[in-house]
Amino acid sequence: MNPTPSTTAEKSSRTTPGRAGKSDAPAATASQTLDLFVQSQMAKLTGGVSPIGMGLAFMDWACHLATAPGKQMELLMQTYAVPVTADGKLADGRFSGPDWQLWPYQQYAQNFLQCQQFWEQATTGIRGVAPHHSQVVNFTARQLLDMLAPSNFLATNPEVQRAAVESGGRSLADGTLNWRKDVCRKLAPPGMAVPEPADASYRPGVEVALTPGVVVFRNELMELIQYQPQTPTVYREPVLIMPSWIMKYYILDLSPENSMVRYLVEQGHTVFMVSWHNPGAAERNLGMDDYLQRGLYAALDQVTAICQQAPVHTVGYCLGGTLLAIGAAALGAPSGPKHGTLASVTLLAAQTDFSEPGELGLFIDDSELAFLDALMWKQGYLDGDQMAASFQLLHARDLVWSRMMREYLLGQRSAPNDLMAWNADATRLPFRMHSEYLHGLFLRNDLAEGRYQVGGQPIALADMAGPLFVVGTERDHVSPWRSVYKLHLLSPATIDFVLASGGHNAGIVSEPGHAHRSYRRLADGAGGGYRSPDQWLAQSELVEGSWWPCWQQWLAQHSTSKRVKPPVLGQGQTLGAAPGHFVLDA
Repeated sequence: MNPTPSTTAEKSSRTTPGRAGKSDAPAATASQTLDLFVQSQMAKLTGGVSPIGMGLAFMDWACHLATAPGKQMELLMQTYAVPVTADGKLADGRFSGPDWQLWPYQQYAQNFLQCQQFWEQATTGIRGVAPHHSQVVNFTARQLLDMLAPSNFLATNPEVQRAAVESGGRSLADGTLNWRKDVCRKLAPPGMAVPEPADASYRPGVEVALTPGVVVFRNELMELIQYQPQTPTVYREPVLIMPSWIMKYYILDLSPENSMVRYLVEQGHTVFMVSWHNPGAAERNLGMDDYLQRGLYAALDQVTAICQQAPVHTVGYCLGGTLLAIGAAALGAPSGPKHGTLASVTLLAAQTDFSEPGELGLFIDDSELAFLDALMWKQGYLDGDQMAASFQLLHARDLVWSRMMREYLLGQRSAPNDLMAWNADATRLPFRMHSEYLHGLFLRNDLAEGRYQVGGQPIALADMAGPLFVVGTERDHVSPWRSVYKLHLLSPATIDFVLASGGHNAGIVSEPGHAHRSYRRLADGAGGGYRSPDQWLAQSELVEGSWWPCWQQWLAQHSTSKRVKPPVLGQGQTLGAAPGHFVLDA
């Protein structure tokens, strides 16, 4: 059997860095091309979801349920108790309003919750069903039920009806206009004038990404920004931030009041930031090794030179954190490459062990990746809208159906903010890189199990040198905190673990003074050996406020005590002012 194009690309990328626009993998045969073409057309119709994988999951579930009379009897005899809270209200936020306590709306909600409870029982706990298949069926059932919830329809939602009556129908008219604007934006061909989205007023370099700085290095993959110092003296060790290339870098430099970059420079740190190029079809063959060599290592070389060989505090966020862990493990190996010295490694919501990736893992199996590979093979990349749709699906109740009810039935638009604008500023992922990432890390877990290779040599996270500061977030659907916590099992280095309130983005953008923010921390030095995530959670201390000051103090403790004069921006040679050109790539 001949290897597929994605497989050969994965193998070759571990020894030879890919080059944009060129392929160092064997060309696909005619039969493989035909297969990829057919699967890519099917993937376009299904949004990248494999109907084969879905069918196998439902067949596995249905066949085992058919041979489980005890489970069938349990489902038939189960009591139809409606989930309620201590005060007697329905235990679902969608039906918490007083109008839902009235007949017949209370009956609608009760019937829905009973149905939801039935399907939760029917799709779990069946002997013989593969765990992945059980999770897929359970997830699909929840998505279908959430779509049919009585809160989503005018005829069965008393709150929508009350708003329509009290506004004289204005709420429904506003909702119709909101729907029309969204449809026009979605269907408009390029160049056609359409209504601007509410968050379009947040533009990099104008309303966001405003921390003063200059671009000091640029290659075809990234720009390196050095920020202007805000204090007369600075810590000797600079801070290099590697953001994810799934989204634009300015998540960490939003408005001045919630910019992590501005906070760090005001505390006396010399800060560098990588801004990734937004790839197109021509960059389809960029691989993970390209992002390592021409991204992380190239930036480390520049920072080390500008800061006169000082050790570097490195920070990685999400996928950028995974890349940083790979690079740090390779640098720490006895025969590893040399690219400066790491003073510390900070990982923000970044997974290194992908054995339990949460509900995102529902989209990761051989069948699903075959369809996704075919879709990316046709396009040359994974589009930002396709990624956003997958993330929204994980929390469709809040991000899709509740939002549509609020905007299209109640006629209410959420007030725009900088975080919403950043979230809408999507990027693309190159075909080869994303295929390597999903196959090698998510599907096979090569990094955690010692099979991931850099420069033809397998690396181990046990070689990560220096102290580690690791941040997880409580409600993270991209990098679940218990998965992030698994680094304790993979590295003997000293780890300070922090669990921040909030989700994958809002938990990281948690500036001092932000209301309703807290974090938990228990340093490794507190005594004792390994703690399970639940043990750590029980023993950790809850601290009100932002985790940023805690981290900044940690950086200071691992820096030279004597402050120095700030380094010259780009050693006197710059390529323009921040935020640079790449962040503006559409």
